Amino acid sequence: QVQPVESGGGLVRPGGSLRLSCVASGSGFRFDHMGWYRQAPGEERESVATVTALGSTNYSGSVKGRFTISRDNDKNTVYLQMNNLRPEDTAIYYCNSVGRPKKWTWGQGTQVTVSS
Repeated sequence: QVQPVESGGGLVRPGGSLRLSCVASGSGFRFDHMGWYRQAPGEERESVATVTALGSTNYSGSVKGRFTISRDNDKNTVYLQMNNLRPEDTAIYYCNSVGRPKKWTWGQGTQVTVSS
């Protein structure tokens, strides 16, 4: 089954920035509400940011003002610009559709580690 492909993670110092990308294959992407999710060790996967098909965005309280989600429908791609990163942002980041059932099987994700 096709999975989204996330990239752009890495090791960054507190206060640094990263830009994540996610390519989600398949038709109808432009009509999908999309989200970025993250899972820290020992924690449940949580929603970080969402963008509707029309471009409206929403953020969890912990990232609001620091992260920006965007999309490029011509490239079937969703982005997450992360600024002023904190150690508590350390997690594996995934993208998928919003709501249930998910449109795609969860991908491998991309590891973000914030540490000095």
